[in-house]
Amino acid sequence: MAKSASQRREESNNYIKSKGICCLEELPLVEESKDVKLKDLDTICKKAISTILTIQVVGELLNNGDFDKTTQYFLSVMDHFGVTDYMNGLEQYVMAGKADEQDLIACDWEYEIYWSLLWALGFDVDLKDAANMCDCGYALDVVYDCKNYEEFKSKCKLRDIEEILDMLDLFYRFHWATTEKRVNPDTPIGDLNPEIVVERRRGLEWLVSKEEDWYEISLDT
Repeated sequence: MAKSASQRREESNNYIKSKGICCLEELPLVEESKDVKLKDLDTICKKAISTILTIQVVGELLNNGDFDKTTQYFLSVMDHFGVTDYMNGLEQYVMAGKADEQDLIACDWEYEIYWSLLWALGFDVDLKDAANMCDCGYALDVVYDCKNYEEFKSKCKLRDIEEILDMLDLFYRFHWATTEKRVNPDTPIGDLNPEIVVERRRGLEWLVSKEEDWYEISLDT
């Protein structure tokens, strides 16, 4: 049954306050489910795979790995899974050897965006725990344990739009609190990690956005 945006906000606000996090009661509503279109299962699956593979390249490069050998290997894995065309602009920049250290660090944070995609795909991950970084080993094994794309897809069960909007609404309000703390240091945010919050929100926003590149999505609070 569809939930109204105001109901969704009320539930998020109650949860936030129960965690001792600053809450702006009248923060704007997220869109109603009837007004958004969730990306299709194949798009989400393929983006998730291309992202986690790019992150492995980033890890190698940040640790002074062999660029040519590393990118050649992971591009071959992407080709095997059929996801080469799903890299966004930053990921393509990394694979082309044009990324500086700041770009690599930004791309490395995509672990948390990917975590949002895994959650949306029905994997048993605790997205609400925005204090602790995702389980990177599990994040990689989810893909590496699959022989091909079809096997990965068979393990996915896309969550309902209502559940996704519930989580998006919550992270929108988490993001407001962490942004407010930068302005007013006394703002209570519980144990939220601001970097984790913004990246997981980015992933959730992408799921219901018309944009293909999640860095083109506004994350206003």
